[in-house]
Amino acid sequence: MRFFFDFFLVFSSAMKEDFLQYLWKFKKFELCNLKTTQNEDLILHHVGVHNINNSGPDFFDARVSINGQKWAGNVEVHIKSNDWYVHNHENDSSYDNVILHVVWEDTVQIFRNDNSIIPTLQLKDYVEPELLVQYNMLFEDRARRWIPCEKQLPDVSEFIISNWQERLYFERLEQKSILILELLRKSSNNWEAVLFKLLFKNFGLKVNGEAFLSVANSLDFSEVRKCSQSLIQLEALFFGQSGLLESKVPHEYVVNLQKEYSYLKTKFGLDPRGVIPFQFFRLRPPNFPTVRLAQLAMLYFKNDQLFSKVIHVNNIQEYYDLFKVNTSEFWESHYTFGKESKKTKKNITKSFIDLLLINTIIPIRFIYAKNRGIHPEEDILSLISQLSYEKNNIIDKFITLKTPMNNALHSQAMIQLKNEYCDEHGCLRCQIGNYLLDKECKPV
Repeated sequence: MRFFFDFFLVFSSAMKEDFLQYLWKFKKFELCNLKTTQNEDLILHHVGVHNINNSGPDFFDARVSINGQKWAGNVEVHIKSNDWYVHNHENDSSYDNVILHVVWEDTVQIFRNDNSIIPTLQLKDYVEPELLVQYNMLFEDRARRWIPCEKQLPDVSEFIISNWQERLYFERLEQKSILILELLRKSSNNWEAVLFKLLFKNFGLKVNGEAFLSVANSLDFSEVRKCSQSLIQLEALFFGQSGLLESKVPHEYVVNLQKEYSYLKTKFGLDPRGVIPFQFFRLRPPNFPTVRLAQLAMLYFKNDQLFSKVIHVNNIQEYYDLFKVNTSEFWESHYTFGKESKKTKKNITKSFIDLLLINTIIPIRFIYAKNRGIHPEEDILSLISQLSYEKNNIIDKFITLKTPMNNALHSQAMIQLKNEYCDEHGCLRCQIGNYLLDKECKPV
């Protein structure tokens, strides 16, 4: 008992309010024989609806009985009851309908405006010590851990992780939808134009993604359509707007590009100001912006109505066939305008197409289906599960922790987990964290 008394003292000082909200929301405390701090009988009927993003009490529309009297209203959660006054709730009318004050430690009585006492439940009297030990295990020494649960994760069942991965993946899709919906709004729902901008962004990868998007934003898609019958015009349009045609290179191909761009700039009134300069440093030559722009030009030269094709493709192999394009002849022996290299075909590789499918094609298919009132989850899961998982530092680390990693659904899910939960110490919002908190453990 002495251990738990000391532990409670230490734990109380490190207590976070979101943990108390978790305890209340999921009823992680003894529900029988509850008493308020005024020694009134308390029966919990409904914890209420968690108010996550808005101001006001933490839970709306809760229902309890106190000494046989039923109450319906709101619940506020604090570490100590005097936090009510620290947060100035006594001056906020949105707290007038609070029927129960849930605290870890009751330090002072709280009164309504009519001077009646707001009933208080002191949770530390009803929470199992084992749960506190588990919580402490997740959050102790977290600054020195890659993720809070890295010691326990290898022992979590694959069933628990796999179920959570599917939800995490759709969370990530919803986040990617934000940019797509914004681009749709700005383009008056021009799906072809939105696909063009997304492809441009993702051809730039992480290093040049925003720079590539700035090029796409500097063009009206109608201008791309008007040039799509001529590869040299498409290349001139893309290279010229990117600011890559300003150097003097004595090659017929480069001179022709410069002439075409000068003509197109006047014809369309093109303005390259605002375009972000590309980065070449530390990129592998196949990922140089010059090569990727040449591939984009060939893709749009060979495919009219690309969005329609993307939406109506039925299997992964058709996507590989659609996107497996190369470059014009000049780029077979160049990575930049000024230096010749060994001649080689520069096709878009399967691994790069996988990245386009993960970051562009599947998200836009997801949004397009939802906008048409179709539930695309089954179709999306089928596509993403056929793609190989990504290889990066996050995925490599999760593999060492024995996390299931069989396809791109798993890798996308774990990237979402790391960025949105682990890095934010959001264990209480995480199914793995909830599972670990529920596990029985012995005091040490």
